[in-house]
Amino acid sequence: MTDGGPGPRITTRVTELLGIEHPIIQEGLGPYKTVQLAAAVTNAGGLGTISMPGMTAGAQGVRDLRAYIEQACELTDGTLAVNIPVGTAKGAEPPELLPFSAAYVGCVIDALRDSAIAQRLRVITTSAGPPGVVRRAIADSGLIHAHKVGGTRQAIRAERDGVDVIIASGYEAGGHTHARPVHTIVLGANVTEAVDVPVVIAGGIRDARGILAALALGADAVAMGTRFVASCDNPDWDDAYAQRVLAMQEGEDVVFPAVFGPSRGLASDGLSELLSFVGSEAMTESELTAWKDDRLIIAQRDGDVTHGIMPCGQVASGIGDLIHVAEFVPGVVAETAALLERLSGLFGGTGRPESDPRTRTRAPS
Repeated sequence: MTDGGPGPRITTRVTELLGIEHPIIQEGLGPYKTVQLAAAVTNAGGLGTISMPGMTAGAQGVRDLRAYIEQACELTDGTLAVNIPVGTAKGAEPPELLPFSAAYVGCVIDALRDSAIAQRLRVITTSAGPPGVVRRAIADSGLIHAHKVGGTRQAIRAERDGVDVIIASGYEAGGHTHARPVHTIVLGANVTEAVDVPVVIAGGIRDARGILAALALGADAVAMGTRFVASCDNPDWDDAYAQRVLAMQEGEDVVFPAVFGPSRGLASDGLSELLSFVGSEAMTESELTAWKDDRLIIAQRDGDVTHGIMPCGQVASGIGDLIHVAEFVPGVVAETAALLERLSGLFGGTGRPESDPRTRTRAPS
């Protein structure tokens, strides 16, 4: 249920399809759990996303993911999502789903046998590889399938594969990003023009200005990751991570090699150590993946921001406070409505909007 109370609503194809009050989605994070954060976002009227455990967790990871799903469903009676990268084996033709991806997708689908879970877990988000490799299984499960892309061609292919929603994630986003950088404001407009299914825009969004911009670009919702990391409702993660996000300044983010391609995160000794491995033979590929999983988890679970690796978006440079999700989600929607009303004063000779640095517009020269 929603804690935010009555207020303005933005009704879009995404809110109607997912059965949520507000067009705000919490991005998949992790690899450490985001159970309480996901439930908080859903309870506030958005879509909370349960993150999978690490890529090298094996059978224990599948058990952990099932536990995360059950725990989140106990904390809300609203709609939840699960995020699973669907990587494919290198050089395999036709594309072959990686074992860990297959195991996690299977875990999500199997969980739907529990009727109480099936009432809440309604969305699966995939990324990293072509969605066609798991499309049939997801379609047969009845889950709403959202797929994240970093390019317009990927979006067109995902629509052709039959996904229900496309998440267009700009290059400035935290975590896995794209080898061919296209930023949010360009990518969002291109993708919304190219496909007919609902589009969610992600990357660089933290407040009403970003939401209104995304809607103007043709989006049906926004997704935020870094903004929700820096909240009072992410107690599964050590607070040191959120504090490091708050301290980030412009230009302090680093793009580094991750499992499926480039990833964006905060500078740290752990990240410097990772970069020192590039081009070396210090570890096998599987050993390096396990090392990355460990360094991600110690940052999130233990707060080791020195030796850990911390995915983070460029938007962190503009985040200076911790939010309470129950207030933030309905509040930012109300701010979006108010911002639109203020901006409408620029048209039709009705006068300039009231002075506000967040909406100030330079007069034409």
